[in-house]
Amino acid sequence: MVLACSACAKVHSSGLLHKGIRAEMEKTTCPGQEVKKHVRLQDRRGSSVSLVLDMSSLSNTEPIRSVSTPRDVTVQHLNNASHVLTQDILQKRNWSLEELQKEFAKIPSNFASPEELDIPGRAAKDRYKSILPNPQSRVCLRRSDSKEDESYINANYIQGYGGKEKAYIATQGPMLNTINDFWTMVWQEEVPLIIMLTKLKEEKEKCVCYWPETDATYGPFTICVESICKYEEYTIRDFALQLKDKCRTVKHIVFSSWPDQKAPESAKTLLHLIMEVEKILQAARSTGPIVVHCSAGIGRTGCFIATQIGCQQLKDKGEVDILGIVCHLRIDRGGMIQTSEQYQFLHHTLAMYASQLPTITDC
Repeated sequence: MVLACSACAKVHSSGLLHKGIRAEMEKTTCPGQEVKKHVRLQDRRGSSVSLVLDMSSLSNTEPIRSVSTPRDVTVQHLNNASHVLTQDILQKRNWSLEELQKEFAKIPSNFASPEELDIPGRAAKDRYKSILPNPQSRVCLRRSDSKEDESYINANYIQGYGGKEKAYIATQGPMLNTINDFWTMVWQEEVPLIIMLTKLKEEKEKCVCYWPETDATYGPFTICVESICKYEEYTIRDFALQLKDKCRTVKHIVFSSWPDQKAPESAKTLLHLIMEVEKILQAARSTGPIVVHCSAGIGRTGCFIATQIGCQQLKDKGEVDILGIVCHLRIDRGGMIQTSEQYQFLHHTLAMYASQLPTITDC
């Protein structure tokens, strides 16, 4: 087959031509050679080359196939990545940081870009410019004010174990100008539990104190602290959250001994927290999502959610797909699990949990 020119060759190689167009162009020769029916190349000295194609054969052609975007490719990779580990392998294998760094480095971050969130005033509500909510799973506040900026909060719904929709909400630590938005989200989603995995300040501000010592009003909400239980590893508060004549109880856990972009000192403390969360959820009246936040809402937040899902997998199946869990978290919110150190800690924690379970053997 001889193509008309290099420009035509580029069009052919793109694979985007209809059958009718391609058939006619394959009959075309370069300027100066024989010209076939329906195609005329005019090559005059001092004039540009023009191409005339017969369009009559387009009536019964197949539609042009859509082209995959970089985001589509990324999501496909995240959907398909898997590395299933049995209880035995998880416990016996020596998980070196170097080995897990290689696996972790191959996971696409899937961060959202500012261009995907063209919302007036959005930037003023983001704690970190580069950490934004993925558009397809972001939480939208439903308010009487229909302005788009009033619906924005830097938070994403996260799938839970077994693909449960909206099992969690991963969000950033509230800022002074987003406290009312935060409580609006808690009320709207009927949240039974908030888990805070950061100190208020770690050299720099990581989160503002968005709850009162006793009682206070935040926008339309009145919040009263009904009880405080302080443990060695964390503090649990019971809030009464009131809007007009309606009142709900929300549990609040502060687990502040987890350094930013690092792992806790002990996997036992995190497993104790996981067990406490299970007890709270069993007794909760609401089945709404759990709100989990640190500062950015991706590192410690992602590690906690991945640990809880991993524990559920191990308990039910006797195996866990840690790589698959992290990849699915990143589909919902970019960058979940922030460092390879956290990825290694996740393996270590789940190995410890697996050692406490009875061994599941095949029949």
